[in-house]
Amino acid sequence: MESKVVDENEEGPVVPMRVDRFGFVKQEHGPTEGLARSRSAFEYQRDERRIRKWRKMIGVGGSDWKQYVRRKPHVVKRRIRKGIPDCLRGLVWQLISGSRDLLLLNPGVYEQLIIYETSASELDIIRDISRTFPSHVFFQQRHGPGQRSLYNVLKAYSVFDRDVGYVQGMGFVAGLLLLYMSEEDAFWLLVALLKGAVHTPMEGMYLVGLPLVQQYLFQFDHLVKEHMPKLGEHFAQEMINPSMYASQWFITVFSYSFPFHLALRIWDVFLFEGVKVVFKVGLALLKYCHDDLVKLPFEKLIHALRNFPEDAMNPDILLPMAFSIKASPLSLSLSLSPFPPPSL
Repeated sequence: MESKVVDENEEGPVVPMRVDRFGFVKQEHGPTEGLARSRSAFEYQRDERRIRKWRKMIGVGGSDWKQYVRRKPHVVKRRIRKGIPDCLRGLVWQLISGSRDLLLLNPGVYEQLIIYETSASELDIIRDISRTFPSHVFFQQRHGPGQRSLYNVLKAYSVFDRDVGYVQGMGFVAGLLLLYMSEEDAFWLLVALLKGAVHTPMEGMYLVGLPLVQQYLFQFDHLVKEHMPKLGEHFAQEMINPSMYASQWFITVFSYSFPFHLALRIWDVFLFEGVKVVFKVGLALLKYCHDDLVKLPFEKLIHALRNFPEDAMNPDILLPMAFSIKASPLSLSLSLSPFPPPSL
């Protein structure tokens, strides 16, 4: 019987890259069919009905959006809280953030910033590019289209606003936007957020010393003590403060280390309702895990606050809990606080 000679240089079978429905590479081994459960006919029809409702609400290219929001703001708020259909997310984000108007009012500005201006932050941006969503196929290729687009957006903003320049956490915000829109659209949404086109400007989160982050963490600490006094007391005894676990919640609006499907749902609401949803989601996470957290010593507490259980990350459970959180009048007028907590 003739033996088969194996060529060591011969390439083996190509193993297909396993990615989830958002484009993140999955590391676990096993059958690929487990990655995404197929939708039932009922779910498909339900999703199609949702998309039709949203298209009617938006109009062609967003032409009916502003009128619909004025006529039925509560319907818009309810639908956004349920989640924007993924196929329409990029357009809706631009409409609710005010960035579409900024784009139309500033033709050619983005190209000018990219081509003709230089930034003092260019080396810092290049250094951090590969650290932004490294497991997403769009950003994996070194100097590939995703990394180039991310560099362009961050460089353009660092020139547009030299007081802010570039801070590492901005990469995750810009990266998230680039997964749903073009470079220029992502740039103007970044401008809308940091300059406050609709809500409180975010730029204080990225200025030297991160003053707005410090303010939000101070306020969050008071809200934890108000809403969960037992946990607040335990944190004080273990010398735990929000800067140890919640800074990235505010700097990246949960896009840094949280499951992507949850981050998207939070961003839907954040762009429409503002930063109060970051406080609410943070409080809801602590509330959901309250009974476990109050029992943990310092080291295990820090680990738990940076690694929440999978069941706590279900947006259909966590977000309704977050929306139900209300602030008492006391939290709005803390005489000892230089930063009164936001109205929730």
